[in-house]
Amino acid sequence: MKHSFFLPVLALCMQPCVSNAQNAVDPQIARVEKSLIGPTHTKGFTGWALKERMAHYHINGLSIAVIRNYKIAWAKGYGRADKEQHLPVTLQTRFQAGSISKSVNALGILTLVRDGKLALDTDVNHYLSTWKLAQSGGSKVTLANLLSHTAGLNVSGFSGYTAGQPIPSVQQVLNGEKPANSPPVRMVEKPGTGFAYSGGGVTVAQLIAMDVTHQSYEQLMDERVLKPLEMSNSTFEQPVVKPRAAVLASGYDESGRKFKGGNYHFYPEQAAAGLWTTPTNLARFILAIQKAFEGKDPGIIPQTLAAKMLTPFIDKRAGLGVFIDSLKGMDYFGHDGLTYGFRSLYYGSLKGGNGVVIMTNSVSDGLIPEIVNSIARVYNFKGLYNSVEEKNKIVSQTILQSYVGRYQLAPGMILNIYRQANQLLVQLTGQSSIPIFAETDRKFYIKVVNAQLEFVKEKGKVTKVILYQDGAANIAPRIK
Repeated sequence: MKHSFFLPVLALCMQPCVSNAQNAVDPQIARVEKSLIGPTHTKGFTGWALKERMAHYHINGLSIAVIRNYKIAWAKGYGRADKEQHLPVTLQTRFQAGSISKSVNALGILTLVRDGKLALDTDVNHYLSTWKLAQSGGSKVTLANLLSHTAGLNVSGFSGYTAGQPIPSVQQVLNGEKPANSPPVRMVEKPGTGFAYSGGGVTVAQLIAMDVTHQSYEQLMDERVLKPLEMSNSTFEQPVVKPRAAVLASGYDESGRKFKGGNYHFYPEQAAAGLWTTPTNLARFILAIQKAFEGKDPGIIPQTLAAKMLTPFIDKRAGLGVFIDSLKGMDYFGHDGLTYGFRSLYYGSLKGGNGVVIMTNSVSDGLIPEIVNSIARVYNFKGLYNSVEEKNKIVSQTILQSYVGRYQLAPGMILNIYRQANQLLVQLTGQSSIPIFAETDRKFYIKVVNAQLEFVKEKGKVTKVILYQDGAANIAPRIK
């Protein structure tokens, strides 16, 4: 829910950053660039200009690829890969993919299943030789559990390491031993009973692949996924070796400033967060999955495994390394990514061969959904357009005041609801305050992200708030 209102002037990379053979789609590119729209809009509003919104969110660099009818329709870079060095974003500029790494990792794991080296339903300790997962009560964790976040493991994400810091081994990460800066990966819930997002679990899958193949993770992913899919501007190396380091974008905060401690962080948790790539390369990944799933090209994995990847496993949204969303009757697989200085998102349709990839060198989160809306409108990608006309309701000050309080969204995560005159605002722990607007006396929406809040009363008192976001309903009991 981070949001920024700084309005700097950005110099955008225009024609030199567009892929070849674009003449036929240039009008569509131009329409996308002037039709950005948020989760809500006023009647008659046609959209913002991309350059304007990059400035609004203080985003220095951006790269886009659009997939249509099983082909990459176009790809284009905008702004600066490094503002201080005046380096433009080109189609070769690599961004950190963050948790999108989990999707590409899942494909690599499935190639090992394809070759009979792994099975999705076998106890993972059968494959682990350099580390073992402590299990309790006879519980069995499988690869399918790890890839779908249903293994009951902790450690949702990782913060990475700055240049000059010692980088831990995968085993040290899993044990929480120095120099690792994350807790040990442990079983905290019974496997197979529900969803709990765990980058720690995906790191266990990384070690399984390494133990079984006796290869470094970057080498096996290069051989099994990146080279076969011609993802030549991608790597799981951590850190990336020169001379390819010259094409890496630098990361920035939500105000457009570099973080202290370097241009980006290193992630030894490569399967969970270590991929450097481009939208064009991720589009190749999406196309490979789409074609395998629809039986058009089983070149990377057979249709049966593609179906397993794109079918929710236990949880209603979580497939193997991907999330599945049914949006207005159209199914999409996808994932987002967020690391120190970078944010990204991709969607691929399960039918029809359409999709979009957006990568930025900023942690600001408002621009990406606006671009998705614009692309969805221009190309009529059913389901991806998500903007509603504003219908603000006037709510009495007495009712607004009754909602003021603190609500426990998750351990260590508090939703603070407070008033400024007639305006309610929400602030999540560690993030900026955002105004919320009334649809009804109890339902409110957020303009800068696609999320809604519903206040629940019991016996006349507000006892909780429900946060609706990304197809999920998250209940936050009132604690004060």
